[in-house]
Amino acid sequence: MIDLTTLLEVGGPVAALGGGAAYARAKHPALYWSAVGGPISTVRLLSSYASVMEACGLTVAPSRLRVLAVKATTRREVRPVPPRRGIIRPTTTGLRIRLRLAPGQEPADVAASAERLRHAWGVHAVYVTTVKPGVVELRLVGFDVLRKVRMPRKTDAGFLKVPVALREDAMPFVRDYRAVPHQLTLGATLSGKSMYLRHLVSGLARQNVAMVGFDCKRGVELAPFAPRLSALATEPDEVAELLPVLVKEMDDRYDLIRARQGIAPGTPDEEITSDIWGLPEHQRPVPIVLFVDEVAELFLVATKKDEERRDEMVTQLIRLAQLGRAAGIYLEVCGQRFGAELGKGATMLRAQLTGRVCHRVNDEASAKMALGDIAPEAVMAACAIAPELPGLAVAGDTSGGWSRIRTPYLSLGDAADICRETSHLVPDLSALKPFRPDVPVRTAGAPVPAVQPHAVTD
Repeated sequence: MIDLTTLLEVGGPVAALGGGAAYARAKHPALYWSAVGGPISTVRLLSSYASVMEACGLTVAPSRLRVLAVKATTRREVRPVPPRRGIIRPTTTGLRIRLRLAPGQEPADVAASAERLRHAWGVHAVYVTTVKPGVVELRLVGFDVLRKVRMPRKTDAGFLKVPVALREDAMPFVRDYRAVPHQLTLGATLSGKSMYLRHLVSGLARQNVAMVGFDCKRGVELAPFAPRLSALATEPDEVAELLPVLVKEMDDRYDLIRARQGIAPGTPDEEITSDIWGLPEHQRPVPIVLFVDEVAELFLVATKKDEERRDEMVTQLIRLAQLGRAAGIYLEVCGQRFGAELGKGATMLRAQLTGRVCHRVNDEASAKMALGDIAPEAVMAACAIAPELPGLAVAGDTSGGWSRIRTPYLSLGDAADICRETSHLVPDLSALKPFRPDVPVRTAGAPVPAVQPHAVTD
């Protein structure tokens, strides 16, 4: 009886702790990592750092001075020298550690051993970034952060910057329109493309930005954001009327820039500019972000007349993509399918779209069209996205880099409420006023009495 009581007293708490840890690991991985996984991985890293580096081939022969010093002071064997390790900095998703590379090493050597380091230290993934010449940072991720997305509290937000998703290395994916002016976003039905668009619109709604929407699906995607939109076109005919206005606005802004460049010869160099960001703040026009949903609808034609209209629209869209950056006009082109078979101008338009985001698509050709020309190895990653992971995408740019990202959930109602609350921030652009969408006035329902009446019976 005493043995059974002792077993219950000792085994009960142990079983409870084990069960709680297993539950936290499955349902609350961040909590599990902070309480259990992080300390265990830190102990593994500290205790096996030298041996792991040697097994991964990340050590070099010691210098002659070091050999002489060791032989003169001790009788220990002179071992190869690993990279000098910095302070381990724990985070809510993993660990960070900086390494000073030994002479003769390069960051590619450490990156090639990332998978070995992951298994040796028992973490989900290891990412290597270069801090400065001779110094790299290892970012150890303790669990799959894309399974349940939680955006970091501190992000690099700012003017024309929108933290829209989370990368697989637990860093926020920020859509920076100043750095990447135009972007192509592809995704099949229920892939999370609309969720990505909601985050962009709701993030820009709080900034001094004019937003214009092309939604040829009768406005079902962008119409809920009408209170914050400066212009909205829901049919190809309306797009054909609105595009020349945007091109004219771009030409007017170039005239403003040229007028600024034609100032007196004695003007300081810092006051001479080639885009709107060099203009004085009181003269600088407000930037315009153009959202094109279902871009394929602009390419589809049925008659000869439609073909002429299509060619004109595509030409104007390409002009905005080629020249719009300096005028402060940025494009966000979205669609389910994008390929050369759409017609003349499709590949030319794609060439002007620096950023690429590819959600789950229905065919490999679309993934190749989005990522094949900038990062061929990212095409297979995009084709491997499972349907049960909406919001997961592969993001790349023309520099060749790419990463997996996932957008957190944002309901359509919440995004529409943000646009409604920020409707007073819609800039005053006279050229776009005729295309301002009609916003229905929300009427309050009949008042409900605090006390419900009850029938009186005898």
